[in-house]
Amino acid sequence: MRILYICTHNRCRSILSEAITNGIAGDVIDAKSAGSQPAGIVHPLSLKYLAQTRYSTDGLQSQSWDNFEDFHPDVVVTVCDSAAGESCPLYFGNSLKVHWGLSDPSKVAGDESQIEKAFLACIDEIAERVHALKDIAAKSVDTTELKAALAAAGAH
Repeated sequence: MRILYICTHNRCRSILSEAITNGIAGDVIDAKSAGSQPAGIVHPLSLKYLAQTRYSTDGLQSQSWDNFEDFHPDVVVTVCDSAAGESCPLYFGNSLKVHWGLSDPSKVAGDESQIEKAFLACIDEIAERVHALKDIAAKSVDTTELKAALAAAGAH
């Protein structure tokens, strides 16, 4: 299964989702991430907390969804509300689309401890969803079952 995580700036939540998915389910899921208006740089705390939680940060980069015209994802997952409201490019037309609203830990104001707590909570939430995704990807399900399972994995 190929999954493309979309967040407007592709610097935090979509990057975290890509790294965590490939770390947990890389044997059955090929995950990438992109943005409609990429920042061009990965948020440094995304890299810090991924490394701290033992996820690989190799090759992570903030990039445009235009770079994925030939990727042909089976599933496009928006992880921020603004990206969920955007029209995806036509070349994602055959992909299932699902929205996982994730809180943005890079927007948390506070001391280092509060910021770390926000990043670790986001990482834990993504990891929980990815474990469910891995189970889904390992099964052969039709499109309707896949969409329902993905929506359930993203539900709180």
